[in-house]
Order: sequence, then C-alpha cells, then structure tokens
Amino acid sequence: MDHEQQAANSSVTATAPGTPPVRAITLDGNGVALSGLLAEPACEPRALLVALHGGGMRAGYFDGRADPATSLLTLAASCGYAALALDRPGYGRSAAQLPGGAGLSEQADLLRAALDDYRAGRPCGAGVLLVGHSLGGGAALHTASGWTGGGLLGVDVSGIGDRWAPAARQLAARGGRLSHRMHWGPLALYPPGTFRSADTLITPVPEREAREILDWPQAYEGLARDVRVPVRFTFAEHERWWRSDPETVRAMLDRLGTPLARSERLAGAGHNTSLGRTARTYHLRVLAFLEECLTLPGAGESRTPLHIRSTNP
Repeated sequence: MDHEQQAANSSVTATAPGTPPVRAITLDGNGVALSGLLAEPACEPRALLVALHGGGMRAGYFDGRADPATSLLTLAASCGYAALALDRPGYGRSAAQLPGGAGLSEQADLLRAALDDYRAGRPCGAGVLLVGHSLGGGAALHTASGWTGGGLLGVDVSGIGDRWAPAARQLAARGGRLSHRMHWGPLALYPPGTFRSADTLITPVPEREAREILDWPQAYEGLARDVRVPVRFTFAEHERWWRSDPETVRAMLDRLGTPLARSERLAGAGHNTSLGRTARTYHLRVLAFLEECLTLPGAGESRTPLHIRSTNP
C-alpha cells in the first residue's frame, strides 16, 4: 500500500466543532479502485449528492480548505444529505490502474459501478443527485445518459457548456500552459490562501481525457437526448471557456431529453465556482435544486419529458 493510500484510508479532514467530518473512502468501480471524500449527516440521509471534479483537479475541490464555508461536502451533510466527492477515473487512487486515464464515456461506466458499490451497503435516501464541474460536468451528463434502474434525481453542472467561447477552442487546442485568468478569473474572486491550498488539488489531466476535450460539443449533442432527469447549468460571471449568451444556452437546454432544464448565472464568480467567495451561494442553490428534484412526481424514477425550459443568463 502506497503512502498516499495509507493517508487516505486513515484521514479525517479537520472541521469546525459541530461541522460534519469529511473522511476518505474507496469504492469498487468494476475492479477499478476509486478514491474520494465522504461527509455523512448525523441522521439517515435524505439523498446522496455525488460530486465530480473538473480536469486537473481532485475530489478535494468540493471541500475547499481556504475557507470552510466553501465546502459543499460539509454543507450538504449539515442539511441532511450524504455527500460524496469522487476522484474521477484516472485521478487519485485509480491513476495507478489507469495510467492514461479514461474517456468520459468509460468514466461514466466506472462511476455507475462505483455508485452501485456505495448504494449496496449504505443508505441513500430518495436517490442520487450528480454534481459536476467542468469536465466533471461532462462525466456527470455521460453518467446520467446511461443510467438505468431508477434512483437518479437530477444533474447539476457548472463550468461547462456546449459551445466554446471565442478563442477558447484555440487555447485548448494548444495544450500546455494556459492562462491563469482563463482557469480562475480575477484573483479577488477567491478567499485568501486559495491558491496555496489548491496546490494539493491540482494534478495533470490524464492523456485520454485530454484528447477528448475539443470533442465535447459533439459528444454533448449525441448524449443530451438520453438525459431524462432534471438538469441545471450554472455559468460563472467570469466564465471564459464557454459561451453563455441566451440563444446558445436555450439551444443547449433544448437538446436535452429531460423533464426540466434550466440555467443560471452566478455573479462574482470565476470558472472554479466551488472554491470562490461565492461558493456557498452556489452550493446553497445546488441544494435548493436537489430539494426541488425531491418534490417532483416520481422523483428518482424514469419520467416522460415535460420539456420545461428556463434560462437566467
């Protein structure tokens, strides 16, 4: 067992008194060990929130250490939900088994298997909400498009669209070092100490995942119709990778085969929404969306699309 895994198996993230603890967890994704972080409520969970980080990050993205208020995991657990942030396939413990990483479709297969492993031994309440950031949003939508058997409540994604912003495609195509401002936006959007603590989260993007980045708009067009649960997109005010004008967003939502789809704009936020000063605002809206999903008729079951569309770009 390597030192990283020894630490992961024994670690519990220090939190303020009364805050639900965050602990390391490893799940079986069809023979691939997927590491992650878990926060559980003091009572039976009302639902399970599963968070998937973006490219070049780790599960700790959703448990920001610069400011405890930025942790989605502890906030969700304090509201009665089990909150699980996974290192996507090719990251964390699975990097040794998948040295080249995995494409988003293959990641979705492994993630569904890992969630089956989780749900087999732990209560999940009414079902699962998938939360994804950036490429993790792509993985979340892939996971939802192939989901069978019920239990999926909805998908909440940020930091991804389906049309590149001007010049963003050219920057992504070059690879290598990209502008700090493209990834983060203005530095003032983040709490003090964010970039020091982020050093432990940042890791190279696996090769197979990186090869797919430019193809995401075409991939979305192919899978969107198979996503039949409620979906919410969030675009940061200072998002520089993706177009978020009303016409583009409306067309993106219309491609989904979902009973309810909407988008929102998060003021005062950069691309890495869950690490910024407005992270708590964003996370509270995620939980509000989860509450809404729980109240829908047949929550967690396959439903006939109602094609409700709303945008707030």
